[in-house]
Amino acid sequence: MIRVLIVDDQALFRGGIRMLVASQPDMVCVGEAADGAQAVRVAAEQEPDVVLMDVRMPVLDGISATARIVQARPATRVVVLTTFDLDEAAARAIRAGASGFVLKDAEPELVLASIRTVHAGNEVVAASATRELFKAFGAQRRTVPQAFAELTDRERQIFALAAKGLSNTEIARGEFVSEATVKTHISRILQKLGLRDRVQLVVFAYEHGLAGEHV
Repeated sequence: MIRVLIVDDQALFRGGIRMLVASQPDMVCVGEAADGAQAVRVAAEQEPDVVLMDVRMPVLDGISATARIVQARPATRVVVLTTFDLDEAAARAIRAGASGFVLKDAEPELVLASIRTVHAGNEVVAASATRELFKAFGAQRRTVPQAFAELTDRERQIFALAAKGLSNTEIARGEFVSEATVKTHISRILQKLGLRDRVQLVVFAYEHGLAGEHV
C-alpha cells in the first residue's frame, strides 16, 4: 500500500483527493494537513510514502514544508500541487526536494499516476513539463562538480537520456539493454552525484549546463 498524505489549505479539495486515493486498492490516505507546519508534524507521525503538497499555504508554505519533510525522512516523496504549469514556486519546491509536480486541475488518473510514478522512482512525473519548467526558471549555471567526471562513459550516456526525462523502459529500449541494467546505472549515477531521485538528476543537468543533446 502506498501511504499518502494530502496537504492543502482548502478542505473541499483535500476531501476530493482523499476520496480519489481511497478508491484505489494500492493506496491509503494516512492523514491530511491544512498548512505546511501541520504537514511537517503529520509527516513525522505517519511517515507517508508520498505527500501531495500545495505550494501556497498559510503558516508555512509548501516549499519550506517540502524541505523539512525530505530532510527528516528522505524516503518520503513529495508531489507539488500547483495551479499552472510554468510556476516558479514549483521549480523552487523541486529544488527543495520535491520529486515532481502536478496541476491541481489535472485529471484524476494523472494525479494517481503521479503518486505511483514517484513511489516507483523509475521515471519523472510529466517529464516534458518538468523540462519546460527548468528551461523557464533554471538557475544560474554552476560549475560542474568533480563527481560528474567520475562517471563512466556508459553512465554519462545513461545520464544524458535520464536528463531528458526518459523512463527506464524507454532507455532500455533505445540502448538495447534490460530495464534492470538501466536501473543499476541510474542508482550508481544518483549515488555518485549525491542526488536523491531522477527529478533531482534533471535539475542537476540544467543547473550545470548538462541538459543538451550530448553530455
